[in-house]
Amino acid sequence: MRILVVEDNKIIAHAIKDGLEHESYAVDVSYDGYDGYLSASSHDYDLILLDIMLPEMNGVDVCKKLRGDNVATPIIMLTARNQHSDIVNGLDAGADDYVVKPFNFDELLARVRALLRRPAEKSQEILQIADLTLDPKTKQVSRAKKDIQLTAKEYALLEFLMRNPYTPHTKESIIGHVWNFESNVLPNNVELFIMFLRKKIDKPFGHALIHTVPGFGYKIED
Repeated sequence: MRILVVEDNKIIAHAIKDGLEHESYAVDVSYDGYDGYLSASSHDYDLILLDIMLPEMNGVDVCKKLRGDNVATPIIMLTARNQHSDIVNGLDAGADDYVVKPFNFDELLARVRALLRRPAEKSQEILQIADLTLDPKTKQVSRAKKDIQLTAKEYALLEFLMRNPYTPHTKESIIGHVWNFESNVLPNNVELFIMFLRKKIDKPFGHALIHTVPGFGYKIED
């Protein structure tokens, strides 16, 4: 899953980025509102963390402009303590949630997970396809009740596929959701990681869940 962090304080921005990447998210960072707006309106993010006090364009205006452009990406506003008017303005502008600075990273992470569950319209937190399960909270993956150990990028790729099952995804779409801009990933890298996943979640169980869609890409289904 790919997240955009729009935060002008580089120490805070890098701390959030490092923490989210540790949880297997792909993260891009913008340091001013205008650059954040351009990134959010030009690329398909799964979630945006948007500070309110930003140079060039404040977070409320960024949020309003994105919603005016019909960008429905979930947005969590980051606001200074006790700035209730900012919170109200941010939610009225179309934000989905807010976190007050200084915040506990575990709380931020929980809010991120909660919002990422909404687009998939899943009432249960654990994702499941046939006998394959993935718990986004614990990062535990198992099939036929046997635990499967994945690398961070293998996990990120599997989570993206399982949050969007039965639908073919191009290599470009997968790159856009699983890797950040700094990675310089090529389509062949997607093929390689699909192969890694198949060796761990398909081959040992004799029944394929990851399928190639000729001329298009990949999908996961029973």
